[in-house]
Amino acid sequence: MATIDDFEIARRSRMVKALYIYRPMNRLWHWVNAATILVLMITGFFMGRPFPSVEGDTSVLYVMGWLRYIHFVAGWILLVGFVLRVYLALSGNRYARELFLPDVLSREWWKGLFTELAWYMFLIKEPPKYAGHNPLAQFLMFCFFVVGLLVMLLTGFALFSEAVGQGSWADHLFGWVIELFGGNSLAVHAWHRLGMWCLIFIILAHIYTAVREDIMSRQSMVSTMISGWRMFKD
Repeated sequence: MATIDDFEIARRSRMVKALYIYRPMNRLWHWVNAATILVLMITGFFMGRPFPSVEGDTSVLYVMGWLRYIHFVAGWILLVGFVLRVYLALSGNRYARELFLPDVLSREWWKGLFTELAWYMFLIKEPPKYAGHNPLAQFLMFCFFVVGLLVMLLTGFALFSEAVGQGSWADHLFGWVIELFGGNSLAVHAWHRLGMWCLIFIILAHIYTAVREDIMSRQSMVSTMISGWRMFKD
């Protein structure tokens, strides 16, 4: 995990101008995951608010069927990617584990989180520099991209279990999720859709903060997830 030591190296010594943070597989997962979530959001939105019916043969006008199929395929990709990301966290460096293990027991970590909040509220002039994710980013990533995606996967595959039928493998593995909601799959769908809107909000915030940090904090953000190198501009 990123530590105060990383910040001190970058800020005080002026000797370290770049650190190699993210390995190729972590970067590949990030962009594939982003594309997959975008596909899931678009197809999921129209599955909840389908297009008006049109006259014609269903073998030709199979729009909603294709949307549903693409949604399910993207869901599988998301699941495989999530499992792969857990493996990368276990086998990778400390920066690969930040999303899963925010250092909530550390006083310095909480101090850093509130410092970042002050920075985003324009209450301080210069933020601390971190090699990996800052504490606020770690907290939000854990809440929304780890816990959030896990909830979306569970509710999504629970709804998928209804499509493949009672007694299927999906029903045996994920049918219990529907039972948690009293057997009401519409309630599961409502929470699944609410999760989609929460993810839309946090993704927009993620893009804004990444671009903002790239410009204002004098350290690379967007390019780091492409090259793997964190560049300190001053």
